[in-house]
Amino acid sequence: VSLYVNVLPDICCSQLEEMIRMLEIKQPRLVNRDRPILLQDNARPHVTQATLLKLQRLDLETLCHSPYSPDLAPTDYHFFQALDHFLQGKIFSSQQAVEKAFRDFIATHSPGFDAGLNNLPLRWQNCVNSLGAYFNCTASFLRYNKLLLIQNQIFHI
Repeated sequence: VSLYVNVLPDICCSQLEEMIRMLEIKQPRLVNRDRPILLQDNARPHVTQATLLKLQRLDLETLCHSPYSPDLAPTDYHFFQALDHFLQGKIFSSQQAVEKAFRDFIATHSPGFDAGLNNLPLRWQNCVNSLGAYFNCTASFLRYNKLLLIQNQIFHI
C-alpha cells in the first residue's frame, strides 16, 4: 500500500513535469497554445489526488479516455501493435539503442502505415458514437454471444 500511495503518484507527477519541460524544448507550439491537452486514462497513479492537483497546477487540460473497446483501444490498434511486432525479440542495453530502434521502426514502416494512422480519429469517433460497444465483431465473438443468448433464453423459459 505504501508503494502505491507514495511512490507511484510521485513518479507520475515527476513524469508530468518532465513531459512539460521536454515539450517546451521539443514542441513549443504544443505548450504555447491556450494550454496543452493530455489524454488521461483512469489507471490508479493517474487519478490520485496528488496527480490531479499536479495536472491542475501545470494547467493541463485533460481529455478523458474513451470507453474501452478491444477493437479500438488507442494503445492496441495500429501504431503500438506494429511497434510491438517490430520490437519482438529485441534486447536493448542503452537508451540510445532504444531510440535507434524506434527511429528504425519509423523509417521502415510500410506505405499503408500512415493511412492507418490517419484512420485513428474515425475509429475513435466510432467508439465514442457506440458508447464503447463492440461493432467490429469477429465471427467467433458473434458465435459466443449467440451461444450466451441461447443459454440465457433456455434458463429464462
